[in-house]
Amino acid sequence: MIWISACVFMDSLPMVMTIFPDADVHHFVSFGTSVLLVNGRFGTANGRTQSHGTMQAQLKKIKALNQVSKELKNAADLDPLIEKLSGSRVVLLGEASHGTHEYYTWRTAITKRLIQEHGFNFIAVEGDWPDFYRVNRYVKHYSNSDSSSVEVLKQFNRWPTWMWANWEMEALINWLYRHNGALGANERVGTYGLDVYSLWESMEAIVDYLKTHDPSLMPAAKRALGCFEPFGDEKGMAYARSLQRYLPTTCENEVVHLLKEIKRHADHYNTDLEASLNIEQNAHIAKNAEQYYRSMVHVNQSSWNLRDHHMMDTLKRLLYFHGPDAKAIVWAHNTHVGDARATDMALEGSINVGQLVREQLPDLRPQIVGFGSYQGMVVAGAEWGAPMRQMKVPEAMPGSWEHLMHQTGKGDQLLFMDRIKDNPFFELPIGHRAIGVVYHPQHERRGNYVPSVMAERYDAFIHIDRSEGVHAMKVYLDRTQLPETYPWAF
Repeated sequence: MIWISACVFMDSLPMVMTIFPDADVHHFVSFGTSVLLVNGRFGTANGRTQSHGTMQAQLKKIKALNQVSKELKNAADLDPLIEKLSGSRVVLLGEASHGTHEYYTWRTAITKRLIQEHGFNFIAVEGDWPDFYRVNRYVKHYSNSDSSSVEVLKQFNRWPTWMWANWEMEALINWLYRHNGALGANERVGTYGLDVYSLWESMEAIVDYLKTHDPSLMPAAKRALGCFEPFGDEKGMAYARSLQRYLPTTCENEVVHLLKEIKRHADHYNTDLEASLNIEQNAHIAKNAEQYYRSMVHVNQSSWNLRDHHMMDTLKRLLYFHGPDAKAIVWAHNTHVGDARATDMALEGSINVGQLVREQLPDLRPQIVGFGSYQGMVVAGAEWGAPMRQMKVPEAMPGSWEHLMHQTGKGDQLLFMDRIKDNPFFELPIGHRAIGVVYHPQHERRGNYVPSVMAERYDAFIHIDRSEGVHAMKVYLDRTQLPETYPWAF
């Protein structure tokens, strides 16, 4: 959740766009936008926007894609993708929005097969740790966990609630619960949140645990929690604003001290298989969230980078916890999993999880699968905190990646990027649509296309020609009435 300010050029005139706080779509560039040069690939000459190719070049691109893409109609069509992913120990599954039905269902289909056929151990998502730790306890049949998948998902009360409290997710969580029921405790597949937003929830989880299991650390925990209490219900945002008003003190020392003490006592937290992991991760969140909100004082890429470094560190912590042969599946927005070095993110010094995984974990043979759609519907909000709405996603802009895929006439498709990597028509950036939780379809041409060298950003790509919005639980006042065609499982 960050304020974004980007200087773009419309018809050669600079325009500053400040967007709050759509953290997953933080690049506001389009086919009418000039950007700086990076290795000669991103940018313009003499202030003029790069041409996106003649009609002849466009036709050659479409022909090339038509020759190598595969139609995607059912789960069996995933066979070549599953085979490609089977040699990896870290598979990253993207999405071009947080509110598209097909992204959830196809990721679910891929996830289930990787777990069943290739022994993947856990799913790590772009969500809060405390919320997903409750899901983790439920799917692993821990005592004192929630009684149903619906009950556990209804507790996702941080906006945007539809991102995880939806019936598509319920189908996956329900399946995981059943799958784990036949396995021993050490073999069960878990779910975890990678994100950094849950400052208050993590602090409260620490206090609740220490109260019973390690009272000696209660003074340190109370000092850290007490430091944040003056900022009230707005939590991290109020803390960030207080620093912007130049208050002389921060809570950094308190949370760093608490983390050190918890790590020193970690051997004592063995009340269940994951108690030590949980309390230490909450302490890391408290430390990193304080730093994240502190960084929001400055309008630059630092808060984005802190967030993705936190997610990467959490992923590595989970891999270590699950042992030397651990295999992970990551669910996050394309802006987090698609290698930042292949986009204009590099212009501002931004990194992301996809880049970090490739740089730091090459021995695990990471594979990145991007997702996108040509047109349809999506669930999003008109502004941060606004009620969710079903919004129309217009036809993709001519010349964009989604438009090229649509023009093949194949409908939904699967594409392996190594098939186009040496094709000179795909060496330069192509506009690639990204929709966040805040969306303005009428202004899409100005703000929702990320210049991307697609063959370098992803290892594979799933194109949805016409999408529908995710089925949010909040929509259904009677929770016992399931949406039509539930559970959409393959």
